[in-house]
Amino acid sequence: MAGQPPLTGIKVLEFAGLAPGPFAGLLLADAGASVLRIDRPPSQSSTPPAADLLTRRKRSIAVNLKDPAGVSLIRALVAQADVLIDPYRPGVLEKLGLGPADLCPLNGRLVYARLTGFRRDGRFASMAGHDINYLAVSGVLALLGRKGQPPTPPGNLLGDFAGGGAVLFQGILMALLARARTGRGQVVEANMVDGVSYLASFARFARRTPVWDRERGENLLDSGCPWYDAYETKDGRWMAVGALEPQFFAELVMGLGLAGQGWEDGRRYDRDQWPELRRVMEGVFKSKTRDEWERVFEGTDACCTPVYEYGEMEGGGRMEGDQRPAVALRATPCLAVWKNAADASHGQGKGIEGKGYDGYTLEPGHGGEETLKEWLDWSKGDQFDVSEGGLVLKNKAKL
Repeated sequence: MAGQPPLTGIKVLEFAGLAPGPFAGLLLADAGASVLRIDRPPSQSSTPPAADLLTRRKRSIAVNLKDPAGVSLIRALVAQADVLIDPYRPGVLEKLGLGPADLCPLNGRLVYARLTGFRRDGRFASMAGHDINYLAVSGVLALLGRKGQPPTPPGNLLGDFAGGGAVLFQGILMALLARARTGRGQVVEANMVDGVSYLASFARFARRTPVWDRERGENLLDSGCPWYDAYETKDGRWMAVGALEPQFFAELVMGLGLAGQGWEDGRRYDRDQWPELRRVMEGVFKSKTRDEWERVFEGTDACCTPVYEYGEMEGGGRMEGDQRPAVALRATPCLAVWKNAADASHGQGKGIEGKGYDGYTLEPGHGGEETLKEWLDWSKGDQFDVSEGGLVLKNKAKL
């Protein structure tokens, strides 16, 4: 029988933000942590709650940080928390008296996790930026895109989520592990420039090898090679090809009906032949629909797979469409991404509505008083009250 999720009992304060900070909080919540988002009162916030859809299993309190009693409430919560997530630009929480120097002395076990876009000690530290900017100054954006085309940002997946939120989550877990040994928390600092650059370690090293030593879009793994690319099918859909090894490439050409034309031999390694091979493969792939090609290659080692779109996966017709936690823990599974998916064999515990395709907004203040009751046995009118739409600490509160 599966046990409780791995982070059960961990209390997390997440200052409201967008994308990377909330994603780190989501990962913690799905692993069983109790995550309380700290919002500004609606009258003081320029960001609508609907902008953050990464709210699964979280609750919220709205706190008036312009009121010293609101700051006092945060300080009182910090004294009982395990993790605090700061998603702001450098200096924002410090100006409020809520920086590490202010809060860490209140709780020696606190993991104070800070995430910025640019490095805190870099030349861009004081500047605003977004995912594309962090990729740009890390060197990674220059790697992405096709030959002769501008660098192509992959949405905000690589910076905000992979190099930002997921890396911060990793740092938090390491700090919690260290705390289990030392009994002390610490400040965790992540930034998307370093996070993305670290993720690109292989590509950076490969620049000094034949794998990635050419210009953007001319290399083995960046659309330069005809057997590592996506091809349009007869119905306007796509197949992804990744037949790098000779034995896999041999199965690919067999499935495409190109066996015996010399491509399996040294001809495919001749870069001068790549444009011709690409033209041949483009023509062949357009002769059948994606579903027809899927039937040709399913069960083979040709490394040729359909490119699914979320719209069709959500409909339930694709086995891979059921969304799951990122990793399966057999004994202490993370919580399932959707309500009916609880399955210990897949490392999934109790689920939630939405099937992993629907994001829900979290209105400021929703469920937060329940969390204060669970964490501290607080109730409104006794330990805290409401001022200008936000919670404030009452003077008589016993801390």
